[in-house]
Amino acid sequence: MSEQIPIVEAFRVMTANKSLSEAELHDLIRDGIHAALARRFDGPVDAEIEVQADGDIRIVVLKEVVEVVEDPAREIRLEEARWDDPDFQVGDLMEIPVDFRDFGRGAVMAAKQRIIQRVREGERDKIREEFNDRVGELVSGEVQSIQRGTLVVLLNRAREAEAIIPWREQNPRERFRQGESIRAVLKKLEETPRGPRLILSRADPLFVAALFALEVPEIYQGLIDIKEIVREAGGRTKVAVSSRDESVDPVGACVGVKGSRVQAVVSELGGERIDIVPWHPDPEIFARRALAPARVAKVISDASRRVITAIVDDDQLSLAIGRNGQNVRLASQLIGWQLDLYSSRDWMERGAESVLFGADDEYEVADFPLSELDGISPATLAALEATGTSSFFDVLDKDRQDFLQVPGIGEEEADSLMGLIDELTVVDESEAQATAEGAEEAAEAGAEEPTGELEAPEAEAEELEGQADGPLEDGAEAPEAEAEVEPEHEEQQEPAEEDSVEEELVAEERGS
Repeated sequence: MSEQIPIVEAFRVMTANKSLSEAELHDLIRDGIHAALARRFDGPVDAEIEVQADGDIRIVVLKEVVEVVEDPAREIRLEEARWDDPDFQVGDLMEIPVDFRDFGRGAVMAAKQRIIQRVREGERDKIREEFNDRVGELVSGEVQSIQRGTLVVLLNRAREAEAIIPWREQNPRERFRQGESIRAVLKKLEETPRGPRLILSRADPLFVAALFALEVPEIYQGLIDIKEIVREAGGRTKVAVSSRDESVDPVGACVGVKGSRVQAVVSELGGERIDIVPWHPDPEIFARRALAPARVAKVISDASRRVITAIVDDDQLSLAIGRNGQNVRLASQLIGWQLDLYSSRDWMERGAESVLFGADDEYEVADFPLSELDGISPATLAALEATGTSSFFDVLDKDRQDFLQVPGIGEEEADSLMGLIDELTVVDESEAQATAEGAEEAAEAGAEEPTGELEAPEAEAEELEGQADGPLEDGAEAPEAEAEVEPEHEEQQEPAEEDSVEEELVAEERGS
């Protein structure tokens, strides 16, 4: 076997831990020899390099025969070429065999550096290819070193990759030592002059999401979605989840049996508080849930300014605010709206009692086109628009007879329109009740006046009852008539009036 075998074996040993195939190794050797030839011939050359199965390396340099040499690495003068073969002509290619043993130390070192460079470029390309689409996934490894607060991590499945956890991406409640196992989420792939660098994080909300995906099979299977997640590392995390399957409870699935699933996540986070709330598209309902564990009494939203005002009972205020305002701050980030929090007492002192206790007294008063209603047929809509009636306010004050006068609208269409108006309008029950109470008070006030016209029928009824029981003696009717008067009526009547009523009753009974 050739003496060149140790060189090939040396290249194989040098790249043994790089997981290279035989073809990749031979390609690296050819590239390295090209670099050595360029070093020897003072420039890039055209060469045929063959690494044979038995370990031999065959090298042939090709040069073009020319009369005037412009590129010594690729061209040779005709006179020099005819020294080896007198039959050479201008334009022919001259093959110059090269023995690898003739390479000097500089050429060999150039080949070695080129091979190492190619190996590193291949590793970097593999790292980019492997981790470019894995942002947000969980990776594991061990702490290799700690440099000025930054953790250098040696990954288990990609030990050649450079991975770090900067100080700002660490949980302030955690401390790691060299050699300890660690898990983190891949936050981003950063390009540096030395190649790609993996930036890991244990403080990002993505880390909590990755842990839940690991512990909750329903999230991994896509049955449950993590809609929103906000976090203050070391303090509190709020997670909003929703289910694509009505039979699956998203909160219960994340909590697990006796809290086993969420407890595993809490343990990984060093005891950090986690609030899991069901997501809802309505900001007001979502805001009530986001302020958990506090109970919210009232929520008022302003969609134009994206502001939600939440009112809680006095005993729930500190719970809703949280330590240093953490709970309400995270709730605001979770819903994506500005969240203003008030206690019941503070809100009432601001003069907002009607807003607080009139839970449903704010009705929609904005006008809208009739075309947005589903209960109006196209023919009826066209007939109304022909008369200039195109919005809800235009038909709000019309009655059934007004609709029948519109050409193209019959009794059935008129009844349907009246039903829509009744459905979309709201009667202010408080005003109606106030009106009814006022009428009742007026009636009671009129009944309290002690006039003879009101008392006479009562006396006559009592007289009939007395006749049915038997004859009455003189003077016995007056006490009975007086007992039938309510106490409050007695207080309002004057003594003179009482005497006149008694005398009239006695006179009428004696006359009978």
